[in-house]
Amino acid sequence: MKKIVIGSIRPNAGKTSAIIGIMKVFDKKFRYIKPFGDRLIYRRKRLWDYDAALVTHYLGIDEVSENITIGFDHSKLKYTYNADSLKKKLDEVAAELGAGADVLFIEAGKDIVYGGSVHLDTFAIAKHLDADLVFVVSGDDDTINDEVKFLKECVQKEQVKFKGIIINKVRDMSDFTGTYLSEIKQMGIPVLAVLPFVDELTFFTMDYLAEILMAKVLTGESSLNNEVKSVFVGSILTDEAFRHPLMSAEKKLVIVSGDRNDLILAALDGDTAGIILTNNIVPQPNVISAATEKNIPLLLVTTDTYQTSKKLDSVDPLLTKNSEKKIETIKGIIGNSADISGLFA
Repeated sequence: MKKIVIGSIRPNAGKTSAIIGIMKVFDKKFRYIKPFGDRLIYRRKRLWDYDAALVTHYLGIDEVSENITIGFDHSKLKYTYNADSLKKKLDEVAAELGAGADVLFIEAGKDIVYGGSVHLDTFAIAKHLDADLVFVVSGDDDTINDEVKFLKECVQKEQVKFKGIIINKVRDMSDFTGTYLSEIKQMGIPVLAVLPFVDELTFFTMDYLAEILMAKVLTGESSLNNEVKSVFVGSILTDEAFRHPLMSAEKKLVIVSGDRNDLILAALDGDTAGIILTNNIVPQPNVISAATEKNIPLLLVTTDTYQTSKKLDSVDPLLTKNSEKKIETIKGIIGNSADISGLFA
């Protein structure tokens, strides 16, 4: 069994997306663990890591959270394990989940140091499991160069089985490959893939927003897979709102208090992916009826318009169990851009 740790220097580099995409491209028996969960959710009456729940869904395997993730909290891990017992537990999880697999992916924490105090940082996991190590790097061109230079120094000091990097979310592929890629390769860093930035991978879906905001779905349940391309916050006067360019934008999300019936009806007449109703106010029956007829999702939240829009500012557009379209996009760009097959030798 080949063991591969996937890490990143910064959060949200695209580790989980890369793992799922690779699994979709190559015809092998893959398994997956995430020793230290950093995206805590509650599912099946258990604590889960969001990424772990997602990958196991796409793998089509039915595992309990304890088999995928050792822990979710630094203090609890310190109380439950010492260094030796934690390493033993990591061995057990890897052996059990990797049994019979061609490749076991081990996803590290949200950044390169996360879990260091409990012996579950990226390098500690890779060294203890004697696994190959791959980093996903992303950002603007200079950020990527910074990360690659830092990585070169780190892997030399740590003496791990470093196999290379996946460069993700590159906005100008021709400029990057022509200007920066040769410089990176001259550092002696193997480049396994250069993946372009794709707008549609940054779009939210209404079902994802409903889950993140813990919203009540009033209408449009069959359209919760609608993608959101722009956001209009309806906190201005009605006449100004009607003249605002975003009110005519494609696949917009409208965030508005539930008592702004005129604005909600205007949004329902446009190309609207969904509407978030704030302040826990249910609109008038004719508004509910119009949204039901057009099959546009209305999501009811208890927070006010400002709090709701601020929360969305900090939400990452993660994949969901209904992201088949995005998964196919990721599969396509990895299949066209990657030289990853050597990892499985």
